[in-house]
Amino acid sequence: MKIEPLELSQPLGFAVETTMLQKIVLSMPQLTKWSELDRLFADMDNKIVRLDWQLPGIGCVVVGGDARQVIPAMAAMACLQISIILVDDLLDEEPDGTQHRMGIGRTANLALALQASSHLLIEQCDIPAENRAAAALSLTRMALDTAAGQELDVSNLVGEENYWQVVRAKSTPFYGAGLEAGARLAGAAAEVAAGLYEIGVIFGEAVQILDDLEDAFKIPANADWLQGRNNLAILYGLTAEYPEKETFLQLKANADQLESLEQAQQLLIKAGAVSYCAYQLLQRHWEARRRIRSLSLQRPALLQNLLTAQLLPFLKLLERLDTELPDMFLSMLQVEKDWQ
Repeated sequence: MKIEPLELSQPLGFAVETTMLQKIVLSMPQLTKWSELDRLFADMDNKIVRLDWQLPGIGCVVVGGDARQVIPAMAAMACLQISIILVDDLLDEEPDGTQHRMGIGRTANLALALQASSHLLIEQCDIPAENRAAAALSLTRMALDTAAGQELDVSNLVGEENYWQVVRAKSTPFYGAGLEAGARLAGAAAEVAAGLYEIGVIFGEAVQILDDLEDAFKIPANADWLQGRNNLAILYGLTAEYPEKETFLQLKANADQLESLEQAQQLLIKAGAVSYCAYQLLQRHWEARRRIRSLSLQRPALLQNLLTAQLLPFLKLLERLDTELPDMFLSMLQVEKDWQ
């Protein structure tokens, strides 16, 4: 299998294109029953390369392994992420969710099939059996942790402490396990793989913060507004003290109306929700970089570049929102951009 080089603007130095991973997944005979899988892959933001699916390759290469040996593990991550998205859409009653095309039962069955397929794909890696077993165990733990986290999420627990509990249970295991599985496939020591898992967890928190910001400013209102799902930006609007708080609460109650939603979104910006999310995001980036420096890795720059790549959509979001951050945050952002 050939790994195509990324464009110069891309951060890794290698990548496996979505189309290749799609072919690997669709080559599994059991999955031919779901013709909709083609569309699901196409719906993945139309990205030629998805960085989250490259995590096993990154985890492998940073410890000195060969990414070509873990391509099936990247396909496994694609299966797992799509299965998580399918379940999320079911739980959130997402208006554009796949369940409206396939039906709830078939969508649930496909999610189960994709999760099971991920473990069979690990077996396709040309890696010693002991390493494959360690990687499969990591992905199994991740699937269980994510399911438990999804159960917490639908409980709509209130408060920031509970918000971080849900994030760490639901959103971060995917990123931690992706890096850990790649490292274990490459034969890394358990403590190094565990260190990469923790970096992945921190990275996953950063991803969730950005997702929350993007969801908070989507139009029309999504489940975060309408069903009280945990969202850091909206949570800030509900709990922080600022002059327009009562107005925000009234607007949020009518977020299904476009005018109310847009006014509520502007109040979030004015109240400082975006600045607060920026602070939390950058704190995680800096902590992840500290941990990267603490590990003995062959190619730590790949992880540093992954962090930079994750920050770029945040900067684009700030431009779209025409948001001015405090000078301190702007300085931190500039340091983060320049830190290669």
